[in-house]
Amino acid sequence: MDFPSLRELAAGNPWPAIWPELSLGCLALLLLVLETVLPRAARKGIPAVSILGQLGILAVLLANFDTAYRETFNGLLMQSPSGQVMRVFFLVSSIFVSILARASLPGRGVPRVEFHHIVLVVAAAMMLLVQSRNFIMLFVALETVTVGLYILVSYTRSNPRTLEAGLKYLVMGALSSALLLFGIVLLYGVAGSPGLAGRTGEAMQFVGLSQFLGANPHNFVAAAGIVLVLSGLAFKIGAFPFQIWVPDVYQGAPTPVTALLAVASKAAGFVVLLVLVTEVFAAYEWLVGPVLTFMAAATILFGNLAALKQNNVKRLIGLSGVSHAGFILLAVASVGQGPRAVGAVYFYLIAYLIASFAVFGVMTILSGPDDTTQELSDYCGLAKESPFLGGVLACGLGSLAGIPPLAGFAAKLFVFVAAFRAGHFGLLAVAIAGVVISIYYYFGWIRAAYFNDEAPISPEIAQRARTGGGRVLRITLAALAAATVVLGLYQGPLGRLVSGH
Repeated sequence: MDFPSLRELAAGNPWPAIWPELSLGCLALLLLVLETVLPRAARKGIPAVSILGQLGILAVLLANFDTAYRETFNGLLMQSPSGQVMRVFFLVSSIFVSILARASLPGRGVPRVEFHHIVLVVAAAMMLLVQSRNFIMLFVALETVTVGLYILVSYTRSNPRTLEAGLKYLVMGALSSALLLFGIVLLYGVAGSPGLAGRTGEAMQFVGLSQFLGANPHNFVAAAGIVLVLSGLAFKIGAFPFQIWVPDVYQGAPTPVTALLAVASKAAGFVVLLVLVTEVFAAYEWLVGPVLTFMAAATILFGNLAALKQNNVKRLIGLSGVSHAGFILLAVASVGQGPRAVGAVYFYLIAYLIASFAVFGVMTILSGPDDTTQELSDYCGLAKESPFLGGVLACGLGSLAGIPPLAGFAAKLFVFVAAFRAGHFGLLAVAIAGVVISIYYYFGWIRAAYFNDEAPISPEIAQRARTGGGRVLRITLAALAAATVVLGLYQGPLGRLVSGH
């Protein structure tokens, strides 16, 4: 390639367009520099630098919120209103994870600065992932996220359960990446076949592949590639039948990492799935629709039924997260018949973020040196010992269960309305049954905190409930509980924003 061609390509690389991602990368490097140059006594403040830096980036991002559609980096990335929303989503998730880590990592004998560094890199990679419009860019960003999560899941190296979780996540992650890559290769190969209509040399670009699939709506190889891509993404979001890693990994990972997996990683997978379904695989609705419908129904039923007998709270929240993946899949499966389902997906993700981090915050405060063994019995009498934590837990779990007037109720309602308009009446019946089942185990957790006096709270947990977590985490929990109520009562501007109106 000659120099003028390279210069023309370079002109299509507007680096300021990805300033949030670059800022997070620079902040991550700054943390390592500070750890190198500061004396040991001053390094305790580095996590606060990470949180303050992210808050600064978030403030600038909100002040310069750009909702225009713009292709950048020669088609590798697409900036859009939904992409901007997800930038904020991942940045907020990263801030919450950093706050949880600041409260839980001290005293565990693990490096703290490196943890915050990896969280920043993963957040930046997730931002790039949801803006990707090229399979090479998508795969590189996805693997950057995955490799970072491999490290974070097994971060507490002295805990056998954590190491087991890290190994299981590594094996399952490698399998999902292989399926995804094999599907991409099949799609790239068939789209370049000379004997087929609409063949293209730009099959890695979403636009080029979409045009080819539109010209060949019933190609067997393309259909196989699409199924493999969907299977690879199903691993990432914890959807049936690729959810087997979720309970063990969620239990063994440190609580802040479990929160990152449950919220940000799941959201990234769903946004990628939504982009592929709406922009690339639209011509294969005859295949994608039934696959997603079956996956949604099975995921809802499996997640809720498996959670019924769980006593370990991290396994319970993991399996309930599987059921929530099914509810979101219900909206994704309805996108072809009802465009408003897209807004329902984004609203559900935001409501899920608020409620989940409220619950994970309470779990972080009450967890001891080993946060993999927390049981429902540890919460007996929590509301009496700490009405504040009991209230936050009730708000978070109530929202996850879909109880009005909390945000989770509005989120489920939007999803159900989208499914009804799309004509998925059978799937809607399964989803309603799932909500009824989930109330049992969510309210079992609330009952332990408020009404179970048979096993009084242990002195150690009582002490952590009164004084643990620190002021920053408790203020954050109060804000999350308030946001759960407010968003449940009023969704107007947020609903219009995620719907693109």
